Amino acid sequence: MKIELDVHTHTLASGHAFSTIQEMAQAAADKGLKLLGITEHSQSIPGTCNPIYFRNLHAVPRNMYGVELLMGAEINILNIRGELDMDEKTMKYLDLRIAGIHSICYEGGTADENTQGMIQAISNPYIHIISHPADGTALFHFEPIVKAAKEYHTLLEINNSSLKPCRHKLEAKDNSLEILRLCRKYEVPVILGSDAHISFDIAKYNHVLPLLDEVGFPQEWVVNTSVEKFKQYLNISQDK
Repeated sequence: MKIELDVHTHTLASGHAFSTIQEMAQAAADKGLKLLGITEHSQSIPGTCNPIYFRNLHAVPRNMYGVELLMGAEINILNIRGELDMDEKTMKYLDLRIAGIHSICYEGGTADENTQGMIQAISNPYIHIISHPADGTALFHFEPIVKAAKEYHTLLEINNSSLKPCRHKLEAKDNSLEILRLCRKYEVPVILGSDAHISFDIAKYNHVLPLLDEVGFPQEWVVNTSVEKFKQYLNISQDK
C-alpha cells in the first residue's frame, strides 16, 4: 500500500515521547511521506505541554525537509458527555484536532453511556479524527459510532501502537477488526495511525496492515494513501 501521510505522532513536548519536531520531520522525509501530523497530548496527560504551547504553533514552519506539517493536538475525551479538555479558543489555533480516550483522565460508564459520549465527540465540529477507539480502554457499541463517523465526516483511527504485544491491550485486535468490518459494510473511510512517540515509528503500520487484509478492506478507503483524499474528506485547509 502506498502511504503518503501519518498524522498521529508525538514529540518531546508531550512529556513521554522521545524526538523533536525536526527529527520527526526528517524521519518522515526519509520514509517518503508527503504529510506529517504532530499532535501533542492536551493538558490532562501528566507532563504534557500547557495551552500556551498550542497558541504559539504559528512559530513552526509548515514545511520541513519537503514534508508538509500539520500541527495539532490529541485532545482528551473526559467523560460520558463527550466533554473535551481543550477550549474552543485554543482549538482554533490547531491545524488538526484528534480526540481520544485515555484511562488516566476518563470517567467512563456503561457501554451505552460511553457510546453516547463518543458520538458527542464525533459530532463536535472541531474534531477531525478519533484516536484508538478500539484499544479497549472503554466499552462501546461500535455500529452507532461508525454510523456517526460517516454522518459527521470524522475519521476513526486504526491505531498501530495499540496492537503492539507490549501494550497488553487484549481487546484491541478484535475491536479493530469489528470497526473495519463495519466501516466496510457502511462504506466509511478510515485512517491508520502510528501513534509514534519516537521518530523511528512514523508511518509504522506493521500490526494494522494484516487486519486490513483479513477483512478485505478496500485500499481506496484508507485515507493515508492520498494527501488530497485526506484533506478533502476532512475539509482541511491551512489558509489562516
